[in-house]
Amino acid sequence: MSNNQLLDKLDGLVSRFEEVSLLVTDPSVIADQQRYVKLSREYKELEEVLAARKEYIQCLQGIDEARQMLLEDDPEMKEMAREELAECERRQPELEEKIKLLLIPKDPEDARNAVLEIRGGTGGDEAALFAGDLYKMYQRYCESKGWQVSVQSFSEGAVGGFKEIVCMVTGENVYGTLKYESGVHRVQRVPATETQGRVHTSAATVAVLPEADEFEVHINEGEIKWDTFRSSGAGGQNVNKVESGVRLRYMWKNPNTGVTDEILIECTETRDQPKNKERALSRLRSYIYDKEHQKYVDDIASRRKTLVSTGDRSAKIRTYNYPQGRITDHRINYTIYNLAAFMNGDIQDCIDHLIIAENAERMKESEL
Repeated sequence: MSNNQLLDKLDGLVSRFEEVSLLVTDPSVIADQQRYVKLSREYKELEEVLAARKEYIQCLQGIDEARQMLLEDDPEMKEMAREELAECERRQPELEEKIKLLLIPKDPEDARNAVLEIRGGTGGDEAALFAGDLYKMYQRYCESKGWQVSVQSFSEGAVGGFKEIVCMVTGENVYGTLKYESGVHRVQRVPATETQGRVHTSAATVAVLPEADEFEVHINEGEIKWDTFRSSGAGGQNVNKVESGVRLRYMWKNPNTGVTDEILIECTETRDQPKNKERALSRLRSYIYDKEHQKYVDDIASRRKTLVSTGDRSAKIRTYNYPQGRITDHRINYTIYNLAAFMNGDIQDCIDHLIIAENAERMKESEL
């Protein structure tokens, strides 16, 4: 793509940015929360693109001015011009690459918080232990990003770990980063319970769902059946006396399939029953939003030759081989040998490779 074509694309966004800037201050738009949130996200994205446009134009102008200065007779001016030209020509391709990435249509879900669900799969007790290891890995990774992780419900394994653990992760661009983790994670190692020293293969499934805003999902709260129960775990005498845990049951008809399902959600996160109810409702909204949104996700997946962040959640995405200290991500043939650091939360490099692979794919689709 030539400079002129890239600038033409950017120039076409200036009037839209001005229009959105006016709309987000319009009282009638502010009153419509769904529209206001959508426009606010668009404003933020356009602001970033147009800041890059300004930088790019300055770079191109710098190249023109430096070339003009090279025609001068003054040796010092020529030396300054050569340095300026070299710097601008170095930055030009970097800025063009940055702009092309910014012009790729963004997934509107990326900026959301996320619900992270980890479940032990095949492998019994060892699968539950591995699910616990994955939870610790994500917990440490989230800490390094400055994100908040709050456990909403869990079921412990017989010898440790978790049969299932569900948490809410809040922060900046959480879903856009963690969505690459959805799928089946396979582990190959000698279980603690193995006396013969044989390597076993077990699995755990990870699901990352975008948190739904309240106004995006219609729930008839009058049809929700609530139960309360005493929370188990740490908490002293309060655990035995107060029914702070909540369980909701909700009959929901999937508009994509026409099938009615009973949704069951438990929350024991806090000692405050109203807070647990509020968080259980938030999970219900996210669950329904995810199911209703799945058709959109499937449509995107069907148009792609390779699936990086979307598609079948039952697909095996990564293998953790303990005897060899090896991690392999099967979607992009990414292999590294730093398993100990990876399990300690050092997973950003793998996620970066997945983002690059998806962006390259999306750039082809966008013909950038």
